Amino acid sequence: MCAVVVVRRILGSVRNPAQFVVGAFVVVILLGAVLLRLPIAADEGSLSWHDSLFWSTSATTITGLVTVDISAFSLFGELVLLALMQVGGFGIMTIGSVMALIVSRRVGLRQRMLARAEIGAIDIGELRSLILAIARITLVFELLVAVVLFVDVMARDDGVGAGRAAYSAAFHGVSAFNNAGISLYSDSLAQFATDPIVILAITIAFIVGGLGFPILVELQHRVRPRRWSLHTKITLLATAVLLVVGPLVMLTFEWSNPATLGPMNVWEKVQVAWFQGTTPRSAGFTMIDIGAQREPTLLITTGLMFIGAGPASTSGGIKVTTFALLGFAMWSEVRGDEDINVFRRRIPVHVARQAMTVALISVGVVFLTGIALNGMSRFRFTHTLFESASAFGTSGLSTGITDALPTVGQVLLMLVMLAGRVGPITLVTALALRDRSRAYRFAEERPIIG
Repeated sequence: MCAVVVVRRILGSVRNPAQFVVGAFVVVILLGAVLLRLPIAADEGSLSWHDSLFWSTSATTITGLVTVDISAFSLFGELVLLALMQVGGFGIMTIGSVMALIVSRRVGLRQRMLARAEIGAIDIGELRSLILAIARITLVFELLVAVVLFVDVMARDDGVGAGRAAYSAAFHGVSAFNNAGISLYSDSLAQFATDPIVILAITIAFIVGGLGFPILVELQHRVRPRRWSLHTKITLLATAVLLVVGPLVMLTFEWSNPATLGPMNVWEKVQVAWFQGTTPRSAGFTMIDIGAQREPTLLITTGLMFIGAGPASTSGGIKVTTFALLGFAMWSEVRGDEDINVFRRRIPVHVARQAMTVALISVGVVFLTGIALNGMSRFRFTHTLFESASAFGTSGLSTGITDALPTVGQVLLMLVMLAGRVGPITLVTALALRDRSRAYRFAEERPIIG
């Protein structure tokens, strides 16, 4: 009861839900760093405070960038990472609201606002059922992926015991659905490049996880596309386009690259290109050497990581709906339309302004970070920009420069990872809370554009 009273008092003192979300993530990151710093978290000695904090930030923000290899951790350390990924993906506020349901059988208005700031629920009145649906969907998908991976590993007959196979399958199931991109293997998933079952299971997991919980819940109740909400239609359309663009780019530019797809046969090229073309949406797993990719591939992958996946999902970036709304706005302007019309619906002007604000601020964060990393290291701007976009998009893909960056650069990446995980949510919430109407309007005057 005392814990409940303390939680209620904390919630009662919150004025801005978005600020509480950021603070909660910071607390979990610090707690994770303390646990990873313990001697039992590493096989030999202890990780430094810096590496522990970086790993904790990466796991909690479900990014996947690392400064030391995963092999440095003991079983306890791996379990801490697994817990951090689950907490980060499921959402701290979601977990808090589920616990509130268990304790009090109801969710208060302020708790609903806090959870809404985290998961982006459309209708605050339906949050209770949405949170429970999130729990079911998360556990079911993670379990299904784990079962498929377990059966596949046992069928490979590589001498892996059933216990180790089950643990590996569960770990990668959680990591995949939460778009964390953290693997128990030092080469990520490169050893499974010829295994279509692993490729299909992992990609389905992170694609579904990247759609966003509100969409998954809606698809459960509305099978017919005609009944889908505008949000669902835009997200699915933009996702489908990017799922085609990514693999095509990979095939086009890496087909003959001897360091990536070149040595593979046609079928292997197709399936690895599919995997690597879809993973930039925020998944972060790799099957080839990212640093060996050609410049066009790196630049387009940077853009895909910057966009991310769906809102209220386990991904980072500006989100596909933001990207799509900007495209629809430009198309409407080119056509000379007065309104932004999408699927026979008119987009409010303030929503378009919010999308533009999120995109421009995010561009500034990514480019300035890339420039800063370039200035403090010997690496090319293409690689530092890639690293910056990976951190902001919580993708975790890297050209291999993360551990070679100076300490200041790694601290900067930690801040960008946190910004990429909660930044767009926080920014949109802050903008929404600041909506106000004036009793007057200034005279209109049009400047020259172009």
